[in-house]
Order: sequence, then C-alpha cells, then structure tokens
Amino acid sequence: MKYINLGRTGLSVSRICLGTMNFGAITPKEDSFSIMNRALELGINFFDTANVYGGKVGEGITEKLMGEWFEQDKERRDKIVLATKVYGNMGNWPNEKNLSAYHIKKACEDSLKRLKTDHIDLYQMHHVDRNTPWDEILQATEQLIREGKIIYVGSSNFAGWDIATACQEYSKRNMLGLVSEQSKYNLFNRKIEREVIPACEYYGVGIIPWSPLEGGMLGGVKKVNEGRRNASEVMNKYKKHNDQMDKWENYCAEIGEEPADVAHAWLIHQPAVTAPIIGPRTLEQLEKAMRVINLNLDKNQLDKLDEIFPTAGQAPQYYAW
Repeated sequence: MKYINLGRTGLSVSRICLGTMNFGAITPKEDSFSIMNRALELGINFFDTANVYGGKVGEGITEKLMGEWFEQDKERRDKIVLATKVYGNMGNWPNEKNLSAYHIKKACEDSLKRLKTDHIDLYQMHHVDRNTPWDEILQATEQLIREGKIIYVGSSNFAGWDIATACQEYSKRNMLGLVSEQSKYNLFNRKIEREVIPACEYYGVGIIPWSPLEGGMLGGVKKVNEGRRNASEVMNKYKKHNDQMDKWENYCAEIGEEPADVAHAWLIHQPAVTAPIIGPRTLEQLEKAMRVINLNLDKNQLDKLDEIFPTAGQAPQYYAW
C-alpha cells in the first residue's frame, strides 16, 4: 500500500479509501466484516462511512455494523482513520437533519455510540447547508474538537465558493478548518475541475472522489449489465455516449488493462486527489481494486484519456478568454 498526507495535514492515509455504503444495505454483515478485515491486511487505513448509510432512515445501520466490527478487536480502531458524515435526514422530527449546531452535536454523539468509539477522525459535512450561518456551524465543530469527539473537519458535495468561504471563516477563528472535500469525480464527470479543484488546491484541501466509476459505467459494458442497483440508468447513459465509451474500452484493451483499473489509476494520478473511494460489494471486488496502486500511466496515456474524456477546464478560462 502507498500512503499520502490528507490535504495539508500531517495525517497519513492510504491511496485508496474503503467506502462502506453497501455494508448492511446490500452486503451482509459477515461479508462486510470480511472485506474490512482484508482491507486492513492490505494496508488500507482510511475507512469512510456516513450516519445515513444502511438503507433505513434514522437507524445508522452501517455505523452500527462497523461498531460491532471494532468491538471484535479493539486494536482495529487505532489502525484506522475513521471518517463519517453529518447532514442527512435521521428521523421525522424537526432538527434531525442539516447543519444546525443542535443537529451537529446530537448527530456526532449518536455516531460515536453506533461506532462504539470515543472520537471520529474526520467529521464531514455531507452537503452544504445555506440556511445555517457559518458561525453556527463552525462553533459547533469547534466545540466537538475541544471535547475530543472529532479531530479533523471535512466537506462533501461543496461548491468551490463554499469551500473558500468555509476555509476563510475557519481561518478567522484561528482554526485549521476544512482538510478534505468529498466530491463526485471521475473521467466521465470532470466538472469539479472548473472551480472545486482550484479552490481545494489553493487552501490545501484533499479531494476524496466518490463514484470513481460513474456508477459502474467506466467499469465496462459487461460490468454495467451485472445486476447493479442502477443498471438501467447507467445503461441508458452508456448508450447515449456509446461512441465515447467504445473509444474508452478499445483504448483500455489496447494497453491491456481493465477499464475499472484505468479509471481508478487515473484518479490517483491527479495531483489534487488524496484517495478515491472504492465501495466493494464483495471481497473479490476489493482484491481486484488493489491492482491500481501500482498501475502507472505515462504522459502519452494520460493525454489519450484527456482526448477521450476532455477536461472540464478551469474557470474562468473554460468559458472566457
């Protein structure tokens, strides 16, 4: 395994982040345990989850499952950089969602109970909340840091100006502020290159891409047809971009690599990226994903991928002279 600092911090995380969204919802508990066991053996020390994962509103099924896994061997917890999230709907009562100080405090304490741990290493805002003032959000996270309940703060699905605003507001409070941003990013969907990536690079915020295969589309047409939850949606998108996807798969065949491996490796080659999130449903998928750590793409190959999937272009240059 290779490691990299998370954004501008001194925290070392694996170049692959284990996503747990399938655990408890699609992947049974025992299989989830096997995947986490093997991930640790392979050197993956970065695990990402969220309080809303698991398929049932308010139950935090995935966090509970991970808590049970930690309880089996308490030494595991200190080997992992544990990331979870706050924002999503955790019930049908007022104040059980979004980023009010009230909800942040309660959501964090509930996550700690489910995860059976005394602290969260990376606490991420799952979405921006423009109905809550920044000083309220920052005060709530600052208090959690003081109490030792969280160490680092991250964002997810933020716009570039949200990241800049958050970093500036944290700076006014003499706080480290955002250290990571979790965004949808892959060869097919490169929109964050316009403003999110430049903002992250300027402020030293590490990018943790989710959906590195665009829901399976970049894994190859055969993979798209293998019973995915969103197979019809992905297949329709695949057909709409058939010429582009043919070029993609033909080029992967030309260089003798699996499409999924190339898609993951391309992300690791992007300078702003800390670690793409892989969300294996099976142990086999985890094992196959490990190959990308040592898959080096040369400049000609990277240029060819840019030709097939053109860059979104940094703002304002991409739309103005």
